Amino acid sequence: MPTARYDLPWKTALTHAFRAFMSFYFAELSTQIDWAQRPRFRDKELAGISLGGSPHSLLADKLVEVALRDGRVQWVLIHIEVQAQRDALLARRVLDYNYRIFNEYAQPVASLVLLADEDPNWHPAAFHNDVLGTVMGISFAVAKLQDYAARSEALLASDNPFALITLAHLRTQQARHDPDKLFAAKWQLTKLLYQHGWRKQRIIILFKVINWMMALPQPLQERYWKALLKLEKERKMEWISPLEQSFIDKGWKKGLEQGIEKGIERGIEKGLEQGIERGRKEEAVRMLARQLSKRFGPLPEAVQNKLAKAGLAQLEAWSDAALEAQSLKEVFK
Repeated sequence: MPTARYDLPWKTALTHAFRAFMSFYFAELSTQIDWAQRPRFRDKELAGISLGGSPHSLLADKLVEVALRDGRVQWVLIHIEVQAQRDALLARRVLDYNYRIFNEYAQPVASLVLLADEDPNWHPAAFHNDVLGTVMGISFAVAKLQDYAARSEALLASDNPFALITLAHLRTQQARHDPDKLFAAKWQLTKLLYQHGWRKQRIIILFKVINWMMALPQPLQERYWKALLKLEKERKMEWISPLEQSFIDKGWKKGLEQGIEKGIERGIEKGLEQGIERGRKEEAVRMLARQLSKRFGPLPEAVQNKLAKAGLAQLEAWSDAALEAQSLKEVFK
């Protein structure tokens, strides 16, 4: 049975729906964020900070810049870890990461950890040393996937995409090495994608997340693809690319299986990256338009067209300019 893949699905989901991630796992903290100002992913900068080799059990490592509603601090960096297994050094590592990021940017850093391991009793949330009047350490916010294991009905009914991702992760763990059990869970979650009224882009991204995470043996994956093709035709939804469909129609060629699967995965990842980028741009346009309308009133059609045609970098520059501009003209100068 193929090894479950968790890293890419979690990174993809976090990038696609960060606000939903916060409201699902860290609801109280999410209310403190000013969502009118678009969060900025700082992963490239994070990669440039020397944090040492990431442990094998670390699924996702994201750095996001957000504004707070109370104005106490204009921008805060949120460092998020999704941890797959028990790790005695986790809390100490969180302290190390938090300090190094703070030292690099001289901005407050919030450390949030999602524990995705299978031990319901493991809840590390602090690391402290107290010696000779000197206290050094950190306390950080933690969410635990296992805490949701008994809430299947609530997860199935939730419209938050991370309820579905939580189910996918938990059911992959619960299936152990029972491929039939995993197939049934994967098919149930795939059909569930249609029941929440999500836009097409979100459905496609969540489908990719489920497919990557819930890895099936070859015969059951073939059965899954064929069932998906049938469902796709019934719902008139294009989830599967022509390359994938051609692959399914021709059957599984044993000698080419590995290469084809890798090619499909590379194609999916490339398409997904493009989809995420488009989604980020759409969200940036929406947030900037809202920000400008709030400050300067209804936006002229020319301005709306300008926003629609702009690239992500330009939208970010205008968003920064809008913070201090006294007129629309100053924003676009």
